[in-house]
Amino acid sequence: MLLSILTSLAFACQAPVAPTLVVEGGDGVTSINGVTVSSEFGPIIGEEKAVLTSPPNVPAPIDRNHPTKLIVDLEVLEFIAPIADGVDYTFWTFGGTVPGSFIRTRVGDVVEFNLHNNPSSKMPHNIDLHAVTGPGGGAAASFTAPGHTSQFSFQVTNPGLYVYHCATAPVGMHIANGMYGLILVEPAKGMSPVDKEYYIMQGDFYTEGAYGEAGLQPFSMKKALQEIPDYVLFNGSVGAMVGDKAITAEVGESVRLYVGNGGPNLVSSFHVIGEIFDNLYVEGGSLVNHNVQTTLVPAGGSAIAEFEVEVPGTFIIVDHSIFRTFNKGALGMLKVTGPEDLLVYSGKQDDRIYQPEGGAVQEIPAAEAAKTPTTRTLEERMTLGERSYKVNCLACHQANGEGIKGAFPPLAKSDYLMADTKRAIDVMHKGLSGKITVNGVEYNGVMPKVNMNDDEIASVLTYIRNSWGNDGGKVTLKEVLEAKAAH
Repeated sequence: MLLSILTSLAFACQAPVAPTLVVEGGDGVTSINGVTVSSEFGPIIGEEKAVLTSPPNVPAPIDRNHPTKLIVDLEVLEFIAPIADGVDYTFWTFGGTVPGSFIRTRVGDVVEFNLHNNPSSKMPHNIDLHAVTGPGGGAAASFTAPGHTSQFSFQVTNPGLYVYHCATAPVGMHIANGMYGLILVEPAKGMSPVDKEYYIMQGDFYTEGAYGEAGLQPFSMKKALQEIPDYVLFNGSVGAMVGDKAITAEVGESVRLYVGNGGPNLVSSFHVIGEIFDNLYVEGGSLVNHNVQTTLVPAGGSAIAEFEVEVPGTFIIVDHSIFRTFNKGALGMLKVTGPEDLLVYSGKQDDRIYQPEGGAVQEIPAAEAAKTPTTRTLEERMTLGERSYKVNCLACHQANGEGIKGAFPPLAKSDYLMADTKRAIDVMHKGLSGKITVNGVEYNGVMPKVNMNDDEIASVLTYIRNSWGNDGGKVTLKEVLEAKAAH
């Protein structure tokens, strides 16, 4: 703690107090506080207040053909919010979101940056913008105590997509608590037009409790030093970009993703399942690669991915270090609507028997038995079941229970599920392999035995059997134990 205080004080002491920035431009001349200066980007004309947006939204493209004085007001807020269903975390943020507000500038702009630290904050904070050419990326000039505002200015001289983050000691802890975001510096001629733009940023989080463990979870410095996160997330929480929160597009539209990685530790293997990046701005710079499947985004780095969507469906956005996606939360969705193109993608055209030797049912090791109440109310079962569903079932059967056509059967209004409670319990205990018919449609796949204890099985089945139009009543722990004993 003493080292943290001394480091923070050092930052504060390095920051000279400069006069308020006054920029005047015209007739090819720019003056800063009355002193004439030259700029390779042309005169700095006028001033405007930056429009900041929360993820996954992006400010509108810049339509001016000259640099300006751009005023950025960004507030630091500390608060408790859900990191997953039933799990709370104390986030430190730029602008009240994780990642922080998206900042859009044009090369040559002179940015007047005002960092406000809300009086409710418990910690001092600052900001290091990778788009800044200057000591600490602005960290020294922006060290701000709770209830104070710091101002500094800089010119954006290099086009690209840049990360910003807090650099107050302990730096890793501030970043791990959500203090990062993206600043875009458009080239002088602007970005090529696209139909949709979205903001996605990955981060790894370290909690005292394991993934999904309920309650308010403190930050774990031990896990952070070991670089073993409990959560790896897009846009700050499990499910931030799924279901009704998914990003969207129409068939035929072009999509641009501004992708960042706040870290603080992990490198991201960013991938959109079922799409190929037509253009990929490597590490957010000027080098453009084409026809890219997966791109590495380093901690503290970025990428810009562009592609056109040709067919409808739900496209899953992942970190292709894949256990992070299906077991730690790094999963998003792009929902595309519009007409089919059966030449580009046909869907299943044939289904025939293939019977190799050997068993078919896979098994995931069961969770250790937990001490749980012998009875729970319907409301308790629904709450616990929804949490287990999001962790174990959502990726295959979707947030709305509709499954994925041709692959995973629906749970919503499922005649197979609702007809026999004992059979549903057996499926959870033992897994399922082979042909089944659900709502008149045949499925032939494998469902592994789930990693849930008996109480969790009772809860998740209660949730499923009472959601999305289902009306199946409560599944009790006694029913689960009796079904288990019968085998």
